[in-house]
Amino acid sequence: MTATPIAVITGASSGIGAATARTLAAAGFRVVLTARRKDRIEALAAEITEAGHEATAYALDVTDRTAVDEFATAFRSLALLVNNAGGALGADPVATGDPADWRQMYETNVIGTLNVTQALLPALTASGDGTIVILSSTAALSAYEGGGGYVAAKHGEHVLAETLRLEIVGTPVRVIEVAPGMVKTDEFATTRFRGDAEKAAKVYAGVDAPLTAEDVADTIGWAVTRPSHVNIDLLVVRPRAQASNTKVHRTL
Repeated sequence: MTATPIAVITGASSGIGAATARTLAAAGFRVVLTARRKDRIEALAAEITEAGHEATAYALDVTDRTAVDEFATAFRSLALLVNNAGGALGADPVATGDPADWRQMYETNVIGTLNVTQALLPALTASGDGTIVILSSTAALSAYEGGGGYVAAKHGEHVLAETLRLEIVGTPVRVIEVAPGMVKTDEFATTRFRGDAEKAAKVYAGVDAPLTAEDVADTIGWAVTRPSHVNIDLLVVRPRAQASNTKVHRTL
């Protein structure tokens, strides 16, 4: 009897992470949900289990290397890792940006991804058919005003994915990068603007159908279920209304 493949999803407490957990569970993975907010991931694990799938919750801060290493000891073999934990803080220009915000974004988006990837790479390799997904952003590919800290962090994550793919070629592990553009979730913009709902709403004002968390989760689900010899190196996904980070059609 073939064992159910296991998928670890970081940042699974809301948004794209939570939607990805639901998508992968429905696709036949046993999902392990990690995030700092224990109550959120436990509720999601219960929801997924009630739907007839397999899910486990594990409270984890991806920037805490000791905790990440301890978490990794639970896995001898692992089919899939989705590095989703991350986020943006502020929209100040480089001249006045808060170094603490830059540091936190780098720690979460880049060092957090590095921590989890390093800790779980042996189990992914041991599976004989492992996949690593790094969820970056179109910010990883081009700059925009007011996004310096986030752009820098996501560029770092993008280069991490590229370099890792070069370094582990010939092993049975794929490295897939998914770079979403404008995605409207409950928390991303609100967190970026520290709870200012008015500023958060302006990000999406007049945009006809920005991407949803489910759109991105569907994209991830498609990429990771390709035949194992097929590697989707980089998949950029935007809403039709967005042509670039700075070119968005709005009806106002």
